[in-house]
Amino acid sequence: MKRIILFYTGFLLCIANISAQTLNTLSAKEEKQGWILLFNGKNLDGWLSAGKATPPEKGWTVEDGAIIVNKGGRQRGGDIITKEQYAEFDLCFEFKLTKAANSGVKYLFTNYEKGGWLGSEYQVLDDDFHPDAKAGRDGNRKTASLYDLLPAGKKTMKPTGEWNRGRIVVKGSKVTHYLNGKKVLSYDRSSKAYEDAWKLSKFKDTEPVFGCVEKGHILLQDHNDEVSFRNIKIKCPAKK
Repeated sequence: MKRIILFYTGFLLCIANISAQTLNTLSAKEEKQGWILLFNGKNLDGWLSAGKATPPEKGWTVEDGAIIVNKGGRQRGGDIITKEQYAEFDLCFEFKLTKAANSGVKYLFTNYEKGGWLGSEYQVLDDDFHPDAKAGRDGNRKTASLYDLLPAGKKTMKPTGEWNRGRIVVKGSKVTHYLNGKKVLSYDRSSKAYEDAWKLSKFKDTEPVFGCVEKGHILLQDHNDEVSFRNIKIKCPAKK
């Protein structure tokens, strides 16, 4: 019996080690396809505090292969952005919420002629407990929605405290949001439906039209709540 217990203990440890090794890494196939890691699983290399040329000194930590935005107060670190900017891309990431937490992944984040620094936001929210889930219009502030513009459709979200998979695809004027492998929102930035949603949003006074910029940074939002991110990777079209 003792040998059996030792065997299974070793087996479980082995599985855990294999799992840890696959976090924040790319397979040979992914590398060949052109995927790039935006988070190395160890530190904030490649990320800057929004509006600064250095990573945050507080508010963000890296633990067990995840970037964690810590619960705020005096330790709030502010949003972080990628050093690079992206136009067309396929962005994948995983996120884990704590109860009533609010965050987001912004893309095409840039400095508008009128409106300042802004970006389209894939909302990351505890839909069950955060009050923002009942704000906005038709649920356009719930997880996987285009924040304050367009709501996500029917979706399957894992419980608070478990990892969910997000994905954002930008191709020309068309943008698609996925949650846990399922397409939940697709919109065309050049359409009248998008323009109408923009005019009803909190971003209605931006110039140019909100979300219709050529390129921008990827941003992880500090909204004063603890949220974790990992396996953040991006693929851009091959240059011709």
